[in-house]
Amino acid sequence: MDLFQGIKILHIIGGFTALFTFWLPVVTKKGGRLHRLFGWVYVGGMTMVALSAFYMGIYRLLDPSSSVEMFSFSLFLLFISILSSSTVYYGIRVLRFKGRKGIHKNVLDIGFPILLLTSAICISVYGFIQEFVLLSWFPLLGVFLGATQLTYWLQKPKKNMHWWFEHFSGMLGCSIATITAFTVFGAPRLLNIEAVSIVLWFLPTIIVTPVIIGLAIYYTKKFNGKKKPDIPT
Repeated sequence: MDLFQGIKILHIIGGFTALFTFWLPVVTKKGGRLHRLFGWVYVGGMTMVALSAFYMGIYRLLDPSSSVEMFSFSLFLLFISILSSSTVYYGIRVLRFKGRKGIHKNVLDIGFPILLLTSAICISVYGFIQEFVLLSWFPLLGVFLGATQLTYWLQKPKKNMHWWFEHFSGMLGCSIATITAFTVFGAPRLLNIEAVSIVLWFLPTIIVTPVIIGLAIYYTKKFNGKKKPDIPT
């Protein structure tokens, strides 16, 4: 077994780990032992996914025998790497600096959203040029998330429990990358079909985004008027 196949196996293991654990922190007691445990397992799985996707994407891009289609899917792998790593990193870092009162300018915390934003724009433009629907529209999620993260860091916190909202939106945003990658790459192979409907490619975004918005509305009402909600961290 060569290095590429070994990395591919690690990518699959990480992907399935993240796929089966991303919802567990949502349903367990926030800040509790299980929440932390499953959360770190999810982070570990996504870290493995991001690193392996980056390697495989670069490998295929540099392969002179790659077709235009393979080149496009390699760009998608790279974008999944950037999207998943930046969102899970963001979800962790907002907890680290939950007590901040002013603008935050840490180089990595600002650099990741900038990388996500610029890569999303470039890949989306490439997708439109090549008329590749997935690369045309899916990176727009990265534009939104990158801009949102930058706005959060470069502004003074304006609402109570700001870090709480950013934490779950970052982690759930990361889950979109997990499920989408599985839909595009994993499901067709498991079901032994050549491809799935383009609608299914965007279904994770369509489903998870309203969940994020709904949770934000729910917790805004729950925390309204409470200066120090009793939530372990």
